[in-house]
Amino acid sequence: MGKSQREKGKRGERELAGLLREYGYDCRRGQQYCGASGDADVVGLPGIHIECKRVEKLNLLDAVSQAVRDATKGLLPAVFHRKDRCEWLVTMRFVDWMELYRDAQAWRELKAKER
Repeated sequence: MGKSQREKGKRGERELAGLLREYGYDCRRGQQYCGASGDADVVGLPGIHIECKRVEKLNLLDAVSQAVRDATKGLLPAVFHRKDRCEWLVTMRFVDWMELYRDAQAWRELKAKER
């Protein structure tokens, strides 16, 4: 990977962290302090291991495999990705997405009962 690609990746990580901060999460680039491989690209989103990809061509299966491999126990692996002039997308394994969905659905049902 060339220097310009690495810089684009770092900019993407900063951009994503900033976007997540706008939603109220204290997120930052994960490797900016220690640089150890296997760290999440962006940290601070509870329960999620973020693999950030800011590229025009992405091998999504490889990116998901990397997120799964690097995620520590208890964190759901997810790939946050976008191309130039496109919105951010999130890709997860089906089983992980279902876990999130079940939790969200249970929370909605609990809130409905409280009303």
